[in-house]
Amino acid sequence: MQLHHWQALQGSRATHGTRCSGTVICTRRNSIPATRHGQQVIRRAYVEPGDVKAWHKLDCKHVVEAQQFGPEALHAIFAEAAQMEKVKPGTAEAKVLDGRVMATLFYEPSTRTRLSFESAITHLGGTVLSTESAGEYSSAAKGETLEDTIRTIENYADCIVLRHFQAGSAKRAALVSSVPIINAGDGPGQHPTQALLDVYSIKKEIGRLNNLKIGMVGDLLNGRTVHSLAYMLSMFEGVKMYFVAPKVVAMKEEIKTYLTGKGVEWEEVDDLNAVASDVDVLYMTRIQKERFDDMKQYTAARGKYIIDTKVMQQLRNDAVVLHPLPRVDEIAVEVDDDPRAAYFRQAKNGLYIRMAIVKQCLLGC
Repeated sequence: MQLHHWQALQGSRATHGTRCSGTVICTRRNSIPATRHGQQVIRRAYVEPGDVKAWHKLDCKHVVEAQQFGPEALHAIFAEAAQMEKVKPGTAEAKVLDGRVMATLFYEPSTRTRLSFESAITHLGGTVLSTESAGEYSSAAKGETLEDTIRTIENYADCIVLRHFQAGSAKRAALVSSVPIINAGDGPGQHPTQALLDVYSIKKEIGRLNNLKIGMVGDLLNGRTVHSLAYMLSMFEGVKMYFVAPKVVAMKEEIKTYLTGKGVEWEEVDDLNAVASDVDVLYMTRIQKERFDDMKQYTAARGKYIIDTKVMQQLRNDAVVLHPLPRVDEIAVEVDDDPRAAYFRQAKNGLYIRMAIVKQCLLGC
């Protein structure tokens, strides 16, 4: 049995467990096991997942990175999300998570992600324990480790939605948690639920995921959304990716190497107008000021690429513009009224995807 690449973070925890399925190793941290909803809780740690298509069939699900999902899992999640769009207050479906509690633990600022997750469980009858600015207002300010925080909060909630400033933090949390961990963004690492809603939006807007051309624009070095999106789109046939970014925030080499290994065609391009005329999706991101140590580099990168009416004139009539939001000035406000500007529809899809994810995570544990 080969351990997943998370083994380095896991240490000796997995080696003393007993295998309980093909995808997890069960371990007990204490001699007295925890209980949840009247049932014994066994802690789970990752091993090599093998058939990633089976994520939606796992008993206990964490959402940590985009590579966890295969086409079959995406189909199941998207089908569930489509049903979530139909949920009405007072119906049986609106009570399916009655009695379940979600903790949202956010060490970095968020509007759409935190509120859409909290809205998601509320729409399904659950409740929320919420903290933002956790680094300042939680025990992390006293020096508590992330692992200890997770081991405490798991006693109060049935799942934990985590946003953290360090890449890899969601993996660390998942390795010690007895409840599902959902990665809501780990620094410059990944944002898998954003990728899910992005791909769901592309499917709804364009009508296909194969033979797709997408231009990713802006901060591709620090933008966790484009990292997860690139990984997720790599599973589809005939996808070509254009990377349009200032050199200081170019796409990570490890992601380009991964795409090449998967046979995905990609190209780094300077001319935004040329890319706009050729793609199905123009995916814009902001230059992330908070990730820069040198403000001169930030100033040089900001404003180099802006989607305005001139760029929209180059965009095909059947193409769309997406943006994970928030925006600063990289998409002109006058673009908002263009029917091809799909970023607010995209944000709405985030509610349905997160309803689907939360439901599948909680009903499986």
